[in-house]
Amino acid sequence: MGRHSLPEDSAGPEHSPRHPKGSGSATRRRTVAISTALALVLATGAALALRGELLSPMESCASDSVRLGVAASPDIAPALREVAERARATGVRSDGRCLDVKVTSRESYEVADALGDDSRDPGFQVWLPDSSLWVDRAASSPTASVPLDTLGGVASSPVAVAVTPSAAERLGWPGKRYSWARLAAAATGGEDLRLGSADPARSATGLLALARVNASMAEEGGGAAAARAAATARSLAERTSDSDGQALTTLPRDDSGAEEGNPRRSQALILSEQAAYRHNARAGGTPRLRLFYPEDGTAGLDYPYTVLNDDSLTTARARAATRFLTFLAEGGSRRILAGHGFRPAGGKAVAAVTRTAGGRAPQPYGVVPASGPSGAELDTALGMWTITVQSARLSTVVDVSASMADPVPGRRGETRMDVTKASLLRALARFTQEDEIGLWEFSRRLDGARDHRELVPTRRLGRRGPDGSTQRDALTAAFGALEPVPGGATGLYDTTLAAYRKARDGYAEGRFNAVVVLTDGSDQDEGGIAREALVEELKRLADPDRPVPLIAIAVGPDAGLSACEAVAEATGGTARQVDDPAQIDAVILDAIVSASRAGGRGAR
Repeated sequence: MGRHSLPEDSAGPEHSPRHPKGSGSATRRRTVAISTALALVLATGAALALRGELLSPMESCASDSVRLGVAASPDIAPALREVAERARATGVRSDGRCLDVKVTSRESYEVADALGDDSRDPGFQVWLPDSSLWVDRAASSPTASVPLDTLGGVASSPVAVAVTPSAAERLGWPGKRYSWARLAAAATGGEDLRLGSADPARSATGLLALARVNASMAEEGGGAAAARAAATARSLAERTSDSDGQALTTLPRDDSGAEEGNPRRSQALILSEQAAYRHNARAGGTPRLRLFYPEDGTAGLDYPYTVLNDDSLTTARARAATRFLTFLAEGGSRRILAGHGFRPAGGKAVAAVTRTAGGRAPQPYGVVPASGPSGAELDTALGMWTITVQSARLSTVVDVSASMADPVPGRRGETRMDVTKASLLRALARFTQEDEIGLWEFSRRLDGARDHRELVPTRRLGRRGPDGSTQRDALTAAFGALEPVPGGATGLYDTTLAAYRKARDGYAEGRFNAVVVLTDGSDQDEGGIAREALVEELKRLADPDRPVPLIAIAVGPDAGLSACEAVAEATGGTARQVDDPAQIDAVILDAIVSASRAGGRGAR
């Protein structure tokens, strides 16, 4: 496989604007300003260059500059500062005014969360996270108010597995090639490779790799793919750091091999090529890492140049943002980025970068990373991670009213209950033996005057009964036995209150506690508690120090979504509607992630 040198005159970043949020004439005007600024900059370039020759940069910029604030991922921030300094030193201008770019290092996940809070002033005009997944997260937040325009990527770096020299030799580096699934197996199987990672909830590198591991295991087949993926997540959870930089501190501190057997030291890390480059370039006496590039493909960090299209983005700043982007695409700026270990946008390998990072043929380092995992794949990976690193305690409450016998459109002969049971069984397979799950069913007057009945008490899935069967076995049987009650009405509100009280009384410290209610209808219990009274009582019962969010899933078009939303909101939970009950397992995982992100979690 050939190696590549840095192209000195290759094209700049591809401009593929993304507009996930934004409306109104003011937003349209600002968007037009951004999209036309590039043409204006190029059209006036000769005149500005002439003015730069007549006045020295310091003389002409002393009182006439346009300030641009850039929040950048910590790994690329030093390179951007160097480029910004070069722009100042050479008197780069936008519309005749000197470009003054201030780069601030900010963790990408922190900015994504902050942009989802419409009460906070971002304090910058351009955001350069390490991955587009953070832009998507910020844009999809229900409270997001800042339209985001991504104008293209400025750099890239593939995600790989970095290994210490002795462990690399044991694994057959560089000649032996591995898939993501087999690299994960090395960390959980016979090789007992101590593999670490940054927290996938905070690190794009960690989350992209986890999604690729899941996909790789599914591609390699086998009925235990979900269990093997969960085992990998549990193994990573034991060696998780808050950031990629902190993960590097878990490596052996010297190259003597004396610490290789230390169980507190990692032998391998999920890292970007750039992070391995930075480590090896500064290694000193520490081990220089070797890189395995998975042969079934990898995702890559794409560093999207994203403009905050809000009220602070004046026309001058919009054009300055575009001018800085074009300056980043120039040869001198690309050399600075390569000197910090980055590939150009698009992912083409740079021989000097790859070699310093620890890549060698026949490792497939030259293969350009494919498009990243889908949003659904990332949500699934993050959901699995959430319930793996923090065991869950869930009370599952399922509607068995007569309407659950209705057929599902497009599914021959299958009822809502049939599809719901299959989806619940898929969801159950994603939970670990340490998770605690119970099951209730409800309709109207199922147990004397009560609308609900407890089928399986909430207990640890690995717990064995007197006959040797586990809690998981009991739940599997109970899910399979659920049947609609002929003529049964929907006693939703009384059941919800009873389930919430029981979950609150049985709160488990250190776990994600929640009540999951699935219903395909609205409350039909005329003698029961009213909606307004239920909401008030739930608000009174909810304890921020012992959170138990309610996750309400409205199944089908007849379900009362607005009522579910009001009830769930009273507990800090979420409500979702699904047209097809087959979506239930994915929705449960997504709702757990959302509730956890919103703060509805116990001590970790």
